[in-house]
Amino acid sequence: MKHFIRLFASLLVPAFILAGVVASPAMAQDKAQAAKAEKGKVTLKVLHEDDKVRVFEATFKPGDEGANVARPLRVIRPLKGGTIQRTYPDGKTDKLEFKTGEVKVLPPAAPYTPKNVGKSDVVLYVVYVKEPKK
Repeated sequence: MKHFIRLFASLLVPAFILAGVVASPAMAQDKAQAAKAEKGKVTLKVLHEDDKVRVFEATFKPGDEGANVARPLRVIRPLKGGTIQRTYPDGKTDKLEFKTGEVKVLPPAAPYTPKNVGKSDVVLYVVYVKEPKK
């Protein structure tokens, strides 16, 4: 029995060491990708997507801007609240105040560029409702 335990331990320990060596470069790559996020651009983390909805987490650091695209019907729940300024192609602007935990249902909107004009990060949990395919 002792021989079996020794054999098992002699195989198990190198396996854990090998797993650690393999995992270290993978973790370094994840950190590099996170650091590579474009400065001044909103960070999007897609949590789920199918033919009906797209669910993601959007993180706006102070001064970060999002893409200028049309927005479908969406449900937004701020995980960290703040102020987002929307700038439309004609130059018109408005501000949306997001309070942590508050749920907003926003109707489809013409293209605009969102920007965090506050002094702290704004993190939004967003559910886009997709148009049915015809």
